[in-house]
Amino acid sequence: MLVLRLLNVVAPAYFLCISLVTFVLQIFLFIPSMFRDPSATSLLSPALLHGALFLFLSANALGNYILVIQSSPEDLGKGLNLGEGTEVVADWLDGSRSPGSALPSTHFCRLCARVTQRHDHHCFFTGNCIGSRNMRNFIMFCLYTSLACLDSLVAGMAYISVALSMSFANPLAFLTLLPHSINQFFSGALLSSEMFVILMLYLWLGIGLACAGFCCHQMLLILRGQTRYQVRKGMVVRARPWRENLREVFGKRWLLGLLIPVLNVGSDNHRQKEK
Repeated sequence: MLVLRLLNVVAPAYFLCISLVTFVLQIFLFIPSMFRDPSATSLLSPALLHGALFLFLSANALGNYILVIQSSPEDLGKGLNLGEGTEVVADWLDGSRSPGSALPSTHFCRLCARVTQRHDHHCFFTGNCIGSRNMRNFIMFCLYTSLACLDSLVAGMAYISVALSMSFANPLAFLTLLPHSINQFFSGALLSSEMFVILMLYLWLGIGLACAGFCCHQMLLILRGQTRYQVRKGMVVRARPWRENLREVFGKRWLLGLLIPVLNVGSDNHRQKEK
């Protein structure tokens, strides 16, 4: 438990550090290098378009990240008729409280010390549980994080191709880039800044693929009306049309939430909270 609590603190700090490094590299290295092209002077230049795209992706990823953290799980016993906080903790920890005494898929998280309605999983990179209140923001966070990593990966490869005078036309060039770069770095033929960018390329690739895969898996569960917690516990869910399952998470005005980071707009859960 101590290791999990430590991970719950270190993982968000690690993610914010990677985000800050990515932002600095994009703004102060990749985008300025694009302006070296004499033709990139118009308002529709690739440098300005790339900068606007990166800022849009970063703002949505960071905005939804903050909303996931702010949309915390339910306080102990609040609105769930679970009793007082200390009693609830004791009941949930010793197993005396049956799952049927709470709402379906309600789960007490030892790390958050709170109860989550329609619990999905505990995300260490946000230090928060993912449930009915922040599921949509979590999916948007994963989506825009994967797109921001892809954007940074493409910009970084363009920068390295110019700095090292190499081409990535051959798919094997990217796979062999790291071992060749390590040899050149220790032989003194490669600058430390260029080596750092190369390491970030593989980090962006890994984070981007992980977020994209997690987002696709989460969307598949939503279409089926399930959560990861229900699948892990073998819970049987009532079959509903996939449109209703999507509307429950994203709301009717889903397009607004897709373009800007906002709370669950128009969702059934959000309207029930307001009532």
